[in-house]
Amino acid sequence: MFAMGKWIQTAGLFLASIALLIDPALAHHVMGGQVPVTFRDGLLSGLAHPIIGIDHFAAVVAVACLASTHRAGSLLVVSFVVAMVAGVAIHVRGTTLPAAEIIVALSVIVLGAVLLRNRSLYTGAALVLFIAAGLMHGYALGESVYGSESSPLVAYFIGLVAIQITVALVMMFAARAVLQQRESEILTLRMVGAGVVGVGLTVLIQQVIPVP
Repeated sequence: MFAMGKWIQTAGLFLASIALLIDPALAHHVMGGQVPVTFRDGLLSGLAHPIIGIDHFAAVVAVACLASTHRAGSLLVVSFVVAMVAGVAIHVRGTTLPAAEIIVALSVIVLGAVLLRNRSLYTGAALVLFIAAGLMHGYALGESVYGSESSPLVAYFIGLVAIQITVALVMMFAARAVLQQRESEILTLRMVGAGVVGVGLTVLIQQVIPVP
């Protein structure tokens, strides 16, 4: 249990530090800026999210930690992933959302702030928050496959769902194990929340004041 707490604490510190080093634009161009053209390209592109996009990774971690306090945590995680897929589909169909990247950054800040407060959300409120965040992040991720043919697009969805579900559920069960420990271990999850907020703020600043 102690090792599990240390693992999650390390994740929080990783989020806080790596945010300063990654260009958020990389999160949407896995194939070197090119649209996937084969099934393999689409699958690899889907699997790479949210790993190379620190803002998306932070959102998944926050969702997992927040879901860990609910009996229906797995269903809440699935709702986030389904909403994300819907967000990708909305983008692919040509819908335009102004200031999408800024909204994504704000959603990361909100998720981290809720986790930092260390108060469990009502299940309904968590569901609404996760669906809204999932739609926003999915829309942003859809940039990387906009204009793709059906084969790489289907592969992208397969990879995206697989990696999101895997990362989120692993983090959720790890967070749940931490919560079952002594009261002081809750500080570990609050540190993760602080790291998530830091990621959101960093990405927001990079969007508002682009680095030359």
